[in-house]
Amino acid sequence: MLRKLSMTEAMHLEIITPDRKVFDGEATSVRFPGTDGSFEVLNNHAPLIAALKTGDVIVTGAGGGTFHIGGGIVEVLRNKVTVLAESASA
Repeated sequence: MLRKLSMTEAMHLEIITPDRKVFDGEATSVRFPGTDGSFEVLNNHAPLIAALKTGDVIVTGAGGGTFHIGGGIVEVLRNKVTVLAESASA
């Protein structure tokens, strides 16, 4: 049975490189360096797959921070955000 999420709940975010998992936690919003310009993902965002360029991923929430990535892709699906990055550092 699927549980319906409320608007106040956070999304789950993973930032993964070929070598390691850089971040695994909750976020209320995430800003990405898209290849066509920066964009932000909030709770209950529509499904999305997008290419990312080198730049900063800015995470807002309890475990927030800024992560510099070397390009990659992001998938958003059912309040789970997965970043597959070429490289990443905090």
